[in-house]
Amino acid sequence: MNIRRLAYLGSLAVVLASLTGPLAANGQAPRSADVGTSGRSRTNFNADWRFKLGENDAAQAAAFDDRSWSTVGLPHSFSEPYFRAAAFYTGDGWYRQSFTLPPLPAGQRLSLEFEGAFQDARVYVNGIELAHHRGGYTGFPVDISAAVRPGRNVVAVRVNNAWQPTLAPRAGEHVFSGGLYRDVWLVRSDAVHVPWTGTRITTPELSAASGKVVVETEVRNDGAAAATVTVRTQVVDAGGTTVASLPDAHVSVAPGATVVASQRSAPIARPRLWSPETPALYHAATTLIVGGRARDRFDTEFGFRWFKWTADKGFFLNGQHRYFRGANVHQDQAGWGDAVTNGAIDRDVRLIKDAGFDFIRGSHYPHDPHFAEATDRQGMLFLPEVPFWGTAGFKNSWGASAYPTDPAQRAAFDANVKQQLTELIRINRNHPSIIAWGMDNEVFFSAKETMPDVKRLLREEVDLTHQLDATRPASIDGAQRGDIDKLGDIVGYNGDGASLFPNPGIPNFVAEYGVTMTDRPGAYAPGWDDLPNTVGADKTREGSWRLPWRSGEVIWAGFDHGSIAGKRFGGMGMIDYFRLPKRQYYWYRNAYARVAPPVWPVAGTPAALRITTSSPTIARADGTDDVQVIVSVVDAAGKRLSNSPPVHLVIESGPGELPTGRAIDFAPDSDIVIRDGEAAIAMRSWQAGVTRLRATSAGLQDGTAQVRTLQGPAFVAGKTPLAADRPYVPFVPAVRERAGDGVFGLNNPTFSSSNAPDHSSRLANDGNAATYWAPATGDATGTITIDMERVVEVHRLTLSFPQAGTYGFVAEVQDSQGTWQKLAEQIEGQDSSQTRTVETEAHAGRNVRVRLRAPAGAIVGLAELQITGALRTD
Repeated sequence: MNIRRLAYLGSLAVVLASLTGPLAANGQAPRSADVGTSGRSRTNFNADWRFKLGENDAAQAAAFDDRSWSTVGLPHSFSEPYFRAAAFYTGDGWYRQSFTLPPLPAGQRLSLEFEGAFQDARVYVNGIELAHHRGGYTGFPVDISAAVRPGRNVVAVRVNNAWQPTLAPRAGEHVFSGGLYRDVWLVRSDAVHVPWTGTRITTPELSAASGKVVVETEVRNDGAAAATVTVRTQVVDAGGTTVASLPDAHVSVAPGATVVASQRSAPIARPRLWSPETPALYHAATTLIVGGRARDRFDTEFGFRWFKWTADKGFFLNGQHRYFRGANVHQDQAGWGDAVTNGAIDRDVRLIKDAGFDFIRGSHYPHDPHFAEATDRQGMLFLPEVPFWGTAGFKNSWGASAYPTDPAQRAAFDANVKQQLTELIRINRNHPSIIAWGMDNEVFFSAKETMPDVKRLLREEVDLTHQLDATRPASIDGAQRGDIDKLGDIVGYNGDGASLFPNPGIPNFVAEYGVTMTDRPGAYAPGWDDLPNTVGADKTREGSWRLPWRSGEVIWAGFDHGSIAGKRFGGMGMIDYFRLPKRQYYWYRNAYARVAPPVWPVAGTPAALRITTSSPTIARADGTDDVQVIVSVVDAAGKRLSNSPPVHLVIESGPGELPTGRAIDFAPDSDIVIRDGEAAIAMRSWQAGVTRLRATSAGLQDGTAQVRTLQGPAFVAGKTPLAADRPYVPFVPAVRERAGDGVFGLNNPTFSSSNAPDHSSRLANDGNAATYWAPATGDATGTITIDMERVVEVHRLTLSFPQAGTYGFVAEVQDSQGTWQKLAEQIEGQDSSQTRTVETEAHAGRNVRVRLRAPAGAIVGLAELQITGALRTD
């Protein structure tokens, strides 16, 4: 056994053996409490897991020999290191962890808290299966008390990320890599305790002058005898001052039962209100007392604020009107993929906040529990979503109907969506930054025959949300098709929904706009795209689309992300995958935060490399913190240049670890890219000590830096094993999917030069040839554009007109440089068929545009446009 593993297990044993120390405050810094010989501790369980990809039916056994497996720390992804490849491994991955326990005192319980495992996880302790969890984005606890024993114990976790027809999401254009990709905690508690996420806090009768606090606490009794429990709660402000002591609650709890105790405070004068400008937080310190002795202490962070969504005046926070400006945020980052640290999450939220945004949509799944903590503490409104997600155009499983087409699978799928909704709300319900729960995204991408059940399930989600949390609305997101927008309390429209539903009579916001597909540095421009198309907007006046009844707008997207549609499709962020801003980001920062853009680097004579880091320290050597390392090319005067030579970054000494091991290579033509004179990667550490970094490039002076890791077992040079090399090799499926054309465009966003009454552009790709788009009277251009929402090499077009006639048209596709390339043309009179299929020149792009020429006396318009081609994932 290596020395760092001995240090880790030794410290774990000390924690478990010491049953008289201070209690952990729900994962935060320990707080003092007189709890005698009982209480709660929460120990990080991320370090030194054994890992292997593939099936192994014997790996759950305690005696299984895992010495040949890799040693990894959590968070960890099957795909690590990952740099936005379109393909990824699917199947089993096994994790094993051994630890030593002293005898567990009577009345004590042990559990593991998994913050996320993608996506089907089975947990074994000493060969006994204790839990099976289906859902890749929500956490779950596992009571291991009955399976552990004094001495050596083994936890084994089998994780599988294969697509399942009854597990949400069934579809999406993100990547779905497996793994224990979030933190794991070992929790010790008394038999009488507050279970995982077992408190609910609300703030009724709230105003600027005063407010009350209601605390509902679940009390669990895993002891052999009934217990009479006194629940005592104090409300404490950020400075540690007790601002309220709630009247004690008394409950009798039978063995094996859970009882909810409710407490209500007296009015608290002038509580500090939470808002993006003043993210004031409080915590409720709850103690369970049995027979005069404290048995558990549980802390819950919360805030005072109230809000209102309205259909006619928009959104209000603490009584003040607010038009929010937001960004859609995916979770994955360069190298580490989905397996990011809490420190990296903090940096992501800070980047969006620093640009002047005040809202984040958690697209399109529950994020790490720390994400809502970060939005609370930094001051960002937050809308998390359930992973009920639809998309189209892919030939793999993740392009399936959002809702099952097989009736036999529907009940199980419904149950899974509701399970994940329940877990999402339970885990996050006390966060003041959360102002709505998202039910879905674009689930109209379902087989036509399933849409009645899609609507039924959405309504059932809304009802369940009201039962679980009556304080927040249920939002139907991506509701621009399928007649689903009125099923919830509020609605978010993506893309052309901004113009299709300018004033729907229900509280609403633009959930996605923009879609600027570019590499860094990109253009210094907002990329409004969809927003100026709002009906009635003055396109000559910026911002005129901000309608008074609309609550806000959310750009797609905050960050580049991995996508099964390829790098170009995933490259629509304001900030690239390595977390370096594009120029678009600086446009928003200038417009919203009033911070002038930097001087853009230009080509020059490079002289040296410079390393900077997001922080001089890594706070904890436990997988919860890291630093971003940035390498810049500079001239002799230290001025940044846009020159981008290959760069080798190496950890010369100390405990640091990169996703590729101890070194990484950046190149301008690589997935691990240096671009515009700058490269970046995140580094973490598993021991305390100083890490020294060196960046080299031929002909340039080296760049150097050091980062100190503060808390953790000490790194001992020559003794502590170093991180193994993990060369980056993009995943190639063992059996490639057959090449072939697909059909694109159905129900995708549409834009037109104008719309005649009752003949909107969306009727040109709704799958119904009896409906058609028509331009307004007097529109001489007559153009319609379909956004395929992915990059396609177009091979054929099928056009259906409102009637047979000698229509003419020109069809074009917009390439990655923004240039319109001609696909096909028919002059008026060349063909009189009502439906025509034409072969096209082979050009690739995202948007297809048709300019129409109608013969005299014919109905001007287009009934259907079907696009056939090959998905481009390069």
